[in-house]
Amino acid sequence: MTLERQHVPFLDVEATPLTVSELTAVLSTYIAEGSTRIVVGHNLHSVTLLHSDPAFRSFYQRSDVVLIDGAPVLWLWAKTGEDDDGRGPVMDYRLGSTDWIPALGNVEGLERIAVIGAGAVANAGAVARLREIVPGARVDGMPGEGWNRDLEESAIEWLSRLRPQLVLLGLGMPLQEQVLARRRAMLPPAVYCAVGGAIEQIAGVQKLAPRWIGRLGLEWAWRLILHPQRVAYRVFGEPWVLIGLLLRRRLRRRLRRQP
Repeated sequence: MTLERQHVPFLDVEATPLTVSELTAVLSTYIAEGSTRIVVGHNLHSVTLLHSDPAFRSFYQRSDVVLIDGAPVLWLWAKTGEDDDGRGPVMDYRLGSTDWIPALGNVEGLERIAVIGAGAVANAGAVARLREIVPGARVDGMPGEGWNRDLEESAIEWLSRLRPQLVLLGLGMPLQEQVLARRRAMLPPAVYCAVGGAIEQIAGVQKLAPRWIGRLGLEWAWRLILHPQRVAYRVFGEPWVLIGLLLRRRLRRRLRRQP
């Protein structure tokens, strides 16, 4: 199953705009197929990495679903007008991991889930919550704190034994993407979803922003208040880095076009 990518102007990236119900339908199809699929999300951090790291860009280009996860990406995509087809409000297409994980109970045939990442307490909490979300499914977890080569090898062996249908990988960006890129050929067939800090959020260890804040695109402010040291650079520094990368990219293109 190949989904149509849509271009996000100015950011020079492509994404797969989906609502929660559309994504669960896609996941149902992938589960039925039983092949390896990759689901990632685009926010300003991933866009910056994509323009500064060729390997990261290649990984995103080869991923099956690239969700819009971040208000700036969503707003710029909306400017294309391609969303104006009667499918619903623009904000319905902003899908962070915590938007669609609670809907996994609507994915047909989902019986085995693996959760990799976060500390032991948060991982166990996320496993317990997923067992409530998907009643009857087997849900297993492996903490990812202190990730290293030995733990990565253990995770591959663990997944090979479990043979899950869906894997939530929350190691933070870009580590989780790097792991999937270098280990894809060794991983058992499943739908692998890069979910960042969603494991802690689903577990309740990290407090989620109120829904009205998310609808306004102000989750960055909420995270800045709760975790200033963790997100300050992304909020105040990284946008300028991204602007510089985009301007240099456009300049190189113009120079190549000149006779």
